[in-house]
Amino acid sequence: MTILFEFIVTLKDIFVAWSSSICQFFVPPERKNVAGEIVLITGGGRGLGRRLAEEFARLRAVVVVWDVDIEGADETKELIRERGGVCHVYKCDVSDREQVKKQGQLVQQEVGHVTILINNAGTVKGRPLLDTSDEEVQRTLHVNLLAHFWTTKFFLPSMLKNNHGHITNIASTAGILGISKLTDYCASKFGVIGFTEVLNFELVFGGYTDVHTTLVCPSYIGDSAMFGGCQMRFPSVTPPLKMSETVERTMQAILTNQKQVYIPRIMYLVATLKTIVPVSVMTEILHFLGIDSFMNDDKDGTKEGESLATETGEHPSDDLPKYEKIGS
Repeated sequence: MTILFEFIVTLKDIFVAWSSSICQFFVPPERKNVAGEIVLITGGGRGLGRRLAEEFARLRAVVVVWDVDIEGADETKELIRERGGVCHVYKCDVSDREQVKKQGQLVQQEVGHVTILINNAGTVKGRPLLDTSDEEVQRTLHVNLLAHFWTTKFFLPSMLKNNHGHITNIASTAGILGISKLTDYCASKFGVIGFTEVLNFELVFGGYTDVHTTLVCPSYIGDSAMFGGCQMRFPSVTPPLKMSETVERTMQAILTNQKQVYIPRIMYLVATLKTIVPVSVMTEILHFLGIDSFMNDDKDGTKEGESLATETGEHPSDDLPKYEKIGS
């Protein structure tokens, strides 16, 4: 009888959760106030990381930028300070757990406890598996995946102690669908998706009601440093993302505590389709869409850069609005 009652309650909870999700799709919840929050962004020296740093600074958050490219990080700091924001920069190779601990301690001493962590830094090689060296495979996995473990393990304890915090992991649609010549990259992004999902379960089942996770899976920016020259067979169906769209969708997800966001929205359908149809059928669909030849038009052959902010890495795109000074 107890199991039957629990089953009925579970069905009720499922209905409530589903109804709430549908309502939030049409009427997004109110954005939370992040003024005064300490936001640490890895790979914040350019691209998506820089744009997110600017957005959080505009909302009066205290921004901390980690990057191996200290010059790029300093540029981000100056852009934010010119508009009246607060930004601190530290040189850190997030693939090195000892550097993460050292720089994390400095941040706690000099700035305070991080309340919003955005794991954004990434790297990509873009070669077939057998043409990718063992060292390159290790580097990709260390930067794109293991770094999430090191940063989260360092900053999460203070969030749990105060039952207040937010961890955002920038994955990729390449973590949903495998792409030729991106074996190590896709594997790392598949790992980020699994890492974030399980982390969320641990927080929810642990009773931490105000420590949140957000998984962001963007597609690609056609003119980015990481995937410049690459394109889909039917760009009208899956066009290259605009930086402004990616930033807005990412900020909306974080500020409303959304658990997952796929950009563009058609990826929700693709992800669902993948779980329904046979593998052989999905293979034919992907071949028709040109997924198998996506990297064939890669102009440079190798896309690499430790501070690159995942597939939205470089920052030639200036389509974001130019904000006035913060507080004006």
